[in-house]
Amino acid sequence: MTATTQHLTFEDYLTYCDGTDTRYELVDGELVPMALGTGRHGSISEFLSDQFRAEIGRQQLPWTAKLMMVGVRSPRGRRWDTSRIPDVTVLPLAQWEAMADREAVINLHEPPPLLVIEVVSESTKADDYRSKRSEYGLLEIPEYWIVDPLGAKVSICILDHQFYDSTEFQRDQLLRSPTFPHLQLTVSQILG
Repeated sequence: MTATTQHLTFEDYLTYCDGTDTRYELVDGELVPMALGTGRHGSISEFLSDQFRAEIGRQQLPWTAKLMMVGVRSPRGRRWDTSRIPDVTVLPLAQWEAMADREAVINLHEPPPLLVIEVVSESTKADDYRSKRSEYGLLEIPEYWIVDPLGAKVSICILDHQFYDSTEFQRDQLLRSPTFPHLQLTVSQILG
């Protein structure tokens, strides 16, 4: 006897409730529980969200930064739907406000976010470096940060024709972000 996996449509995913507080990503129609993450993972995500919000305020940009609150529907080229929830998402404020009365998911027909960040953990390493990188490229998200406390580095991926060119930063190197060119951050500050 073989076990079968129940595949959900995107619409089923949006209304799915198992009676727990577990958050899920939808990957090829399957629910993938999102681990709670370590305190360090949460601290890094929160620190970056706070830094972006402060920079958005300083520059008076019409954007916002959201911490694990925005889904990004993704084309994986397979039969079933996928929707990711980045650790940090930077998007236009008007786009966020347009989600006020619906699920906070950026759909395929909508403009992509300006920047997304994934903080690497042992359980997400392969997805963060491979699957999400290709998915976010297909979505034409201009900038993708892979913050890797395991490898003590930050990779900033810049979109070029649906593929990312990546620059790796370590220790006290100042990050270079096209989205936030005036941001003064080092890897040590982020991982500290």
